[in-house]
Formats: sequence, structure tokens, C-alpha cells
Amino acid sequence: MSVRIDISGLREAGASPARAESGARGRIVAAPSPLAELGMALHALSEPAHHPGLQSWVTGVTARLDPHLADRMCEADFLWRTTFSDLFLACAGVPGGALPGTELAEELELLDRLSDEQFVAAALEFTCAFPYDTPGPGPLSDARMRHRALELAAARGPRQVRFAEGLLADPPRIRAWLREFLQDCDAAFFAEAWSRLRHQLAADTRLKTDLLRHKGPAEALAAVSPAVTVDLDAGLITVDKLGDGRTATADGGLLLIPTSLGRPHLMVLHRYGWRPVLHYPVGSPELAAPPTVEQLALRMTALSHPVRMRLCRHLARSAYTTGELAQVHGMTAPEISRHLGVLKKAGLLTTRRRGRYVLHQLDVTVVARLGSDFLEGILR
Repeated sequence: MSVRIDISGLREAGASPARAESGARGRIVAAPSPLAELGMALHALSEPAHHPGLQSWVTGVTARLDPHLADRMCEADFLWRTTFSDLFLACAGVPGGALPGTELAEELELLDRLSDEQFVAAALEFTCAFPYDTPGPGPLSDARMRHRALELAAARGPRQVRFAEGLLADPPRIRAWLREFLQDCDAAFFAEAWSRLRHQLAADTRLKTDLLRHKGPAEALAAVSPAVTVDLDAGLITVDKLGDGRTATADGGLLLIPTSLGRPHLMVLHRYGWRPVLHYPVGSPELAAPPTVEQLALRMTALSHPVRMRLCRHLARSAYTTGELAQVHGMTAPEISRHLGVLKKAGLLTTRRRGRYVLHQLDVTVVARLGSDFLEGILR
């Protein structure tokens, strides 16, 4: 399982290997993004268990957060709780190869340049599981997709339903709401954090730029993560992840965007029609506490099955119903239930009821005690 980025479009037709590498080098750009880092800040505040090294920062921000802003943060937390929406990488959706802005205000202008169709599709990604890396109709123009979006949102709870209904009925209103919310987050806590983080991220992008210039794409991308490999002869970047996807740079090039708050997440934006992005962590992680031996054999056996590993990838990010998991994985509900039963017996799942729906989620604190390698693998 992996995400593949076809970079053959970065090479000139008929170019020699050396010239092809030079062409690829010039079309790969590293740049920090305040909007992407704000997305990771919101994610860390919503899912602190994913980021034990940020515990003190999360506690400090939460303690002084205005209650009204905290309530607003919950209104659309599905845009950043599971990882974060591609809306936070808006530059990749803007035609013409736009680069991230140096300030949040510049990036919010890029967000404004997305079409309503792009905005709605990205905003409903986690709620409604639309096709991601293939073309297809959107809910603004297709009645069947619109009905499906609202139906799937119902399984996610009343907040998702209200958001989806408002988004489909009046996209400009939701866009204005999100813009104002992000500006308020900037004033409340992010501007201070960005003033510290921007220097580390800028230094990392300078390093990647120097590697691109002097060593070439293979070494620069290897420095992004050991999970990234490059085959220049085949014109292919492969990112080792518990998930499948494919995209191509075509004429748009490739963006490398570092994150300090996002460790351990290594994400690949491979949305159809958008510029590919590698969003990668920098800085040193804080190791998880040593694992206990209680139920160790049972838990490791439960996690060793490839289907359950794929289920864990989804359940680590958000809570899902059995029916949702069956749809995503192309399996029957009884098959999914059997795998969930094994994980639950091993003490790896939490469940909660919301009306007639039962939601399952991975207990990442338990998984973290088993070993940081597995946790980083499913959160990559």
C-alpha cells in the first residue's frame, strides 16, 4: 500500500537523464504555510492524543481559550480532527501554481480563490467520503451526490448535518464563517505560535531547497521522510502509507510543506485536479511511554492482520459506524463486525452510541503504549 506521485511531467520530452533530473529539481518547491500549520494546530487541540509531545502547549492554549471560540471550534471540527481538510492547503487548488503565502492573510486570499465546487468537495471530504483522486460530479451540480452527502452526514451526527446542509444551500455563507473563524484563531493563539514556528519551518525549507539544488530530488525527498522514495528513471515518487492513491504533477510541479505541530503525520495531497503536496513533519518527536506487558500478545495478534491494520488507519483518526467502514473497505457489515470484535476484545477500541448509530474509535493511547512505530505508521 502506498501513494504514488507521477513526476514524469516534470521532465522535458526526450531530455537526457541529467537534464531530466535538472528539470524535476526546478519544479519541486519547498515552502512553509501558515494556513497549513493553523490546520495542524486545530487538529492537535482537537486530538491531543495524536501529539503527546504538544501536551503542554495544548493545555496552555485550552486553558486561556475564550469559551465562545471553543464552542465555534466544535462546530466544524471534522475539518481538522481526523487529520485536516485540504482547505488548509488551498494554494494547491489555485490554478497557475500558486505558492503558500508568508502570512496567514495571504493564504486566506488563496482560500477565497477556490471555486465553490472545490471548497464544497474539500469541506465534505471526511464527512461524506466523496471520490478523492478520480474525477466525478460534485454535490452542487449532481442531485444524487447531494442526497448521498446529506445521508452520510446523518451518520456523523447533528453538527455534520447542519454543516453539510448549510454548505450545500449557501456556500458563500460557510466560506465567510470559516474565514472569520480562522482569523479569530489567529488572534487568540496562532499568531503567537507562528512567530516561533516560522523560523524553524523556514530553515527546513532552505535545507530542502539546497538539497534540491546541489544533490537533486532523490536526496531532498529522502530527507523529507524515510517513507518517501524516488525512482527518477520511472518518474515516480512512492510514499509508504497504509492507504492507496495516485496523482501526477503534470505541469503544476510538487510542493513540499513542512509542519512542526503535525508530527507524526506525513500526508500526501493527491486530490484530483489539485497540485500534489507532501506535508511532512520536522523537529524531534517525544517518545511515547514504554508499553506494558498486559494483553500484549492478544493486542499484537489483533493488530497483525492486514484488514485490521487498514481499519485502524481510519479508526485512529475518527469514530466510524460499522456500515461506514464496510462501504469504505468494500466488505460486508458482518465481516467488519468480526474484525471490530477482535480489536475490541484486545482492548484497542472505544465505542459510543449516538442515537441509533454505534461509533467505534481506536484508543490511540493504548496503541502508543505498544510502540510508537506502529502508531506513526497508521497516522502517517
